[in-house]
Amino acid sequence: MTNNDIFKKLRVALKFRDDEIVEILQLVDFKISKSELGAFFRNEEHPNYMECGDQVLRNFLNGLVIHLRGTKENPKNPGDVLSEKTKVADKPAKKFNVREDFKSKQLKKVDKAITPVKYKNKKKS
Repeated sequence: MTNNDIFKKLRVALKFRDDEIVEILQLVDFKISKSELGAFFRNEEHPNYMECGDQVLRNFLNGLVIHLRGTKENPKNPGDVLSEKTKVADKPAKKFNVREDFKSKQLKKVDKAITPVKYKNKKKS
């Protein structure tokens, strides 16, 4: 198992986005761009694929410890940090029926003072 595989599995398991991983790496003063980070998560056959070195993975793991546990001066409970993350991530998507919303908007625009007109279709012989 390569460093890239470990990095990918941690990213999926902890539901991290690229910008969150960049913030975690900045906790240990390791700067990396989103594009460089994206190269680690690409397929091995892709031309922009890059091997994740030991230094990047080590700094990510050290930053993850600080992210989850906090510092000595400001300790955190890892369970609280992870549950806070899952509450935000597991928020159900808004379900709405587009047609009902459109219909209700159109009905509000209808002038009630005007009576509806009945048309008679006559057959021409």
